[in-house]
Amino acid sequence: MNLTGKQKRHLHGLGHDLHPLVTVGGNGISDGVLAELDQTLEHHELIKIKVGARDREERKELIEELVAKSGALLVQTIGHTALLYRKAKKPSLQIPR
Repeated sequence: MNLTGKQKRHLHGLGHDLHPLVTVGGNGISDGVLAELDQTLEHHELIKIKVGARDREERKELIEELVAKSGALLVQTIGHTALLYRKAKKPSLQIPR
């Protein structure tokens, strides 16, 4: 599933006031981080994650790995923070078509 521009703008607006719920530290992505990410996405659908990496390239790679392993969609990246969306089994968010 890909998001349209309209859907991304809608999710940007919803994500603006969110605080990061998952943090990836200097140790990288562990099984515990992935389990927490999966559980949090299922519960909230739209979440911010904070990625503590040394440089942009490492941060970008970590975010891409998180997106791939979680099945989420990357909505936006600003600095050390990424906004991810994954539709839950019982969706609570309504996004435009």
